[in-house]
Amino acid sequence: MAQDEKKVTSDEEIDAEAVAEEVTEAVAEEKETKSDKKKNKKLEEKIGNLEVALEQKSGEIAELNDKYLRMAAEYDNFRKRSAKEKEGIYADAYADALSQILPIIDNLERAVGITDADGVAKGLEMTLKGAADAMTRLGVEAFGAEGDVFDPNMHSAMMMVDDENHKEGEIVTVFQKGYKKGDKIIRYAMVTVAN
Repeated sequence: MAQDEKKVTSDEEIDAEAVAEEVTEAVAEEKETKSDKKKNKKLEEKIGNLEVALEQKSGEIAELNDKYLRMAAEYDNFRKRSAKEKEGIYADAYADALSQILPIIDNLERAVGITDADGVAKGLEMTLKGAADAMTRLGVEAFGAEGDVFDPNMHSAMMMVDDENHKEGEIVTVFQKGYKKGDKIIRYAMVTVAN
């Protein structure tokens, strides 16, 4: 029986060691589970924070998109309004210029009814003066007179002549006056230039 007691003791020792290992493993698993739970909780908090941040960013993006759409609409309206104003300015300027020319046409129509030569000549002089006044009111200047210095930017040389009475580059004859408004040439003067 003494051997049987030894067997029981060694079997008990083996079982105690196995139980101790199982307990150690269970404790380790429990620690890992607690650790995993803590990690999961931290991850869930991070996910929650990220979701909140995502919602904020989505709101900001929606707000910026709304601002962009409003600005694009405002720009489109501005572009259309500017084009309309530009058309209006052109039409107004055109009407103003024509209103200055209409009195000249009226005078020419009256001159057609005049039969005596002196009356026609006087009417033409008055009409020419009215035309010159209208051009002045429109800001248009005539240029290209005899004796002026030839400027290729303003004059168109039709001929070159040798004339000892005039300096080189001086305008001898004007075939057609030139006209300008400010720096813009409306029509170049056609001239003869001395060599």
